[in-house]
Amino acid sequence: MTATKGLEGIVATTSSISSIIDGVLTYRGYNIDDLAINATFEEVIYLLWFGRLPLQSELDQLLSELSAASTIPPQVIEQIRLYPKDTNTMAALRSAVSALALYDETANDMTPEANTQKAIKLQAQLPTIVAALSRIRSGLEPIAPKSGVTIAHNFLYMLNGEEPSDLAVQALNQALVLHADHELNASTFAARVTVATLSDIYSGVTSAIGALKGPLHGGANEAVMVMLEEIGSFDQVEDFIQTKLDNREKIMGFGHRVYKNGDPRAKHLQKMSQDLSQLQGNSELYEMSVRIEEMVTGQKGLKPNVDFYSASVYTILGIPRELFTLIFAISRVSGWTAHILEQYENNRIIRPRAEYTGLTNQKYVPIQNR
Repeated sequence: MTATKGLEGIVATTSSISSIIDGVLTYRGYNIDDLAINATFEEVIYLLWFGRLPLQSELDQLLSELSAASTIPPQVIEQIRLYPKDTNTMAALRSAVSALALYDETANDMTPEANTQKAIKLQAQLPTIVAALSRIRSGLEPIAPKSGVTIAHNFLYMLNGEEPSDLAVQALNQALVLHADHELNASTFAARVTVATLSDIYSGVTSAIGALKGPLHGGANEAVMVMLEEIGSFDQVEDFIQTKLDNREKIMGFGHRVYKNGDPRAKHLQKMSQDLSQLQGNSELYEMSVRIEEMVTGQKGLKPNVDFYSASVYTILGIPRELFTLIFAISRVSGWTAHILEQYENNRIIRPRAEYTGLTNQKYVPIQNR
């Protein structure tokens, strides 16, 4: 047996949920460009879970079920209040999602019907948790979710306590669509490994959040914003980036293992960053990002990934950067749960082997003779 570092190029399972072929990302065969321009996030959730786009009646039913499930147990709110105010937000989300299982009497019901209902609860409740966490950290009271509005609308409302603009809802909806699934990425693989033991769906999503927390996965968008804040202004971009390039330092938000000709999702977020900047009347963040892209792509040949322009989009929307990766989770839970349901349908425990590189032919020596 010969190991492949990072499992690169290894096909670990079959799936009909999403694909990346020749640099083209699809959900259930639909090109991400088509979905990003035309679909609501709720349509994409239905597509990922059930394999096709919904009829209007089916979409209305899903919206109703998501709305009904969006309130989180009061015990989870009280738990969030006890978290240290400076705790890592992804660690807080991981703990809160794990706690949801304690208050769901169907948590260990493994029937397909029960698991689908738990997927609905998780999708509906993550935005509520994230908004409540942010407000509590800021010394504000959580705002109860509204009924009859989309996930993007509801999240911005619960976060800020006011009705969001149509463009803000459109921007967040598109970001949620773009992040919903991405084949067998690290967090999705973690979720499938966990539930392949026939552990429950809450355990699978908790594992996924733990994987997403890492800066080489979901944390990259926050790292991009940290960089932009460190640069400070457009006239500082060239010196800052050139120094990093000369020192061969990693610049977050560029390159992707599975895309050789650029991440197809990035262009949509770039356009949304530009549109929001023009509406706000302050385009400095966008212009800084464009100049960074020109330099990194021009000198290194690396193109921006989905994380790069999402940083400026979220910032313009007034979302604190410590929530960026949590927004990723609000979207990706749709894909995680789709993969979990698929794993349950045709399960085999995931148990790869390791290439041993340690000592051999060792003999036990009694402790007094060592």
